[in-house]
Amino acid sequence: MGRKKRLKKMGPAGGLGVRYGATPRKRYIEVISKIKDKSICPQCSSEKVKRESVGIWVCAKCGFKFAGGAYVPVTKLGVTADRTAKSK
Repeated sequence: MGRKKRLKKMGPAGGLGVRYGATPRKRYIEVISKIKDKSICPQCSSEKVKRESVGIWVCAKCGFKFAGGAYVPVTKLGVTADRTAKSK
């Protein structure tokens, strides 16, 4: 009888294997998933926004480049700041 093969871990944290513990792996999965989510361009409203580097986001369709959060293009604090700036 041969040895039973184990399933490979898949997903964003698949390459980490059993290292680092469950909680850091869950946090890592959460962050990477936020980065990879489809985001809407504030200029052309298409879902083609990708992260260029930390806090820099670019729309692949219209080429619009803007600053946002490290992991998401629009943060809660940024939305609040925009609302405050528009009201004054």
